[in-house]
Amino acid sequence: MALSKEWYDAEFVDSESESLHRAPSIEYSFYNAVKTGDMEYVIKNCKEDAFIHLEGTGVLSRNNLQNIKYHFVVTTAMITRYCVHAGMEQEQAYSLSDFYILKMDKCRTIDQISRLHDTMCLDFCSRMNELKRRQILSKPIVLCLNYIYSHIHYRITIKELAEYLSLSESYLSKLFLKEMGIPLSHYITDLKIEKAKNLLQYSDYSIVEIANYFSFASQSHFIQVFQKKTGITPYKYRIMYFRTNWEAPKKS
Repeated sequence: MALSKEWYDAEFVDSESESLHRAPSIEYSFYNAVKTGDMEYVIKNCKEDAFIHLEGTGVLSRNNLQNIKYHFVVTTAMITRYCVHAGMEQEQAYSLSDFYILKMDKCRTIDQISRLHDTMCLDFCSRMNELKRRQILSKPIVLCLNYIYSHIHYRITIKELAEYLSLSESYLSKLFLKEMGIPLSHYITDLKIEKAKNLLQYSDYSIVEIANYFSFASQSHFIQVFQKKTGITPYKYRIMYFRTNWEAPKKS
């Protein structure tokens, strides 16, 4: 009974202040842009600081920081579900959602949350872009990419992949280069380095542990490959970005 009275009182106050919620179509347009991989639309939205302009989105907390945190969770949850519905692998989507919400929970300013929001949206959007590209790939290459992704911490050879797909090594190599625009061995190495960069940024694993995790021949081999791909050593990369670069760059 008490809650009902509070609701009627709140409804009356809202109607008196004329603080109406904005049309859902505005948010739906943004979610749709993310799920379709429309990077241009999403980047434009982020540059306009649309996320922190909360007029018409509802007040979820009287504390401004807590309010923006709640809206971040809502946005992440909606984007996750839109992307799953559009074909993103469910476990990947929800793991990504959990990752960004946990990162947000450590934010201490609205600006930090705003920049993380932009990073999160662009991350989902770019992954949906990649998914769209895969949808026009041949079945062998899709299976090949899935195998590489799920076995990335092992040593993966072209021979192993060819046997898995029941193809010859030469045919698989030519097909991969034709559809992906990059040699198969380069793709595997690039993905290992990208994941190694994430561990250097967000984990406490040592460089030798990371090298072993991704099955490089040795720590020195990992350092050599990493420096060739990024221009700096793993040690320097960690010094520069450790637990600081998950935020989006400041808007200009």
